[in-house]
Amino acid sequence: MKTIEEFANRIICGDNLNVMPDIPDNSIDLVITSPPYNLGYNRKHHTGNKEHCPYPDNIKESEYQDWQIAVLNELYRILKPHGSLLYNHKNRIAKGRTITPYQWILKTPFIVKQEIVWFNGSQNFDKCRFYPMTERIYWLSKNITTGFFNHINHHDMFNMSEWHPVGTRGEHTRAFPEQMCIDVLKCFPDANIILDPYMGWGTTAIACIKTGRKYIGIELSKDYCEMAEQRIKETNQQLTMF
Repeated sequence: MKTIEEFANRIICGDNLNVMPDIPDNSIDLVITSPPYNLGYNRKHHTGNKEHCPYPDNIKESEYQDWQIAVLNELYRILKPHGSLLYNHKNRIAKGRTITPYQWILKTPFIVKQEIVWFNGSQNFDKCRFYPMTERIYWLSKNITTGFFNHINHHDMFNMSEWHPVGTRGEHTRAFPEQMCIDVLKCFPDANIILDPYMGWGTTAIACIKTGRKYIGIELSKDYCEMAEQRIKETNQQLTMF
């Protein structure tokens, strides 16, 4: 098995369930990630007046939940005993019924430390229900005594007015806000090695670079890996200049 230093500050292009078995047990301080939500997208869809298709996101729900359980169990293995996972997901509505991430989170060994509500102002104006404009960030741990320090003096409601997503010139439309990731990292000052198994175009890596942490990114899409590498290069150049 490889050492954790062999993974540090790299974007690995591949399936996270194929990559993570090579990561040593109890070696990751913190995971910050947001998986595909299985929203039923295999073609272009609408957010407000915008039409886009960030990636195929449509598999049988039971298979999706089994997939997420497998990923979470592997993250549990590689997290340090007092490590934490910040898992961004949302309640979804399918066939008139709400599907909550608790349906698979509670089938893993993780302890739920806190549920944070993120008001992201999603433009879903279907009048058959109150407009679903929130997501969740679940703080999960292996140990009940795991803690953090609220350096940002924040409550458990994050608001999009505080953090804005950084766009990829329209290439990646579902990235979470860079500043939100930076602020979360501030609450884990002792976390040195940060993993994002769904790295996308590199938001977690950029936040790590800007806060002096080591990152490990895993991303299935070759295009997103290339975008992340370019973004990391540009960020390092900017930091060198200033």
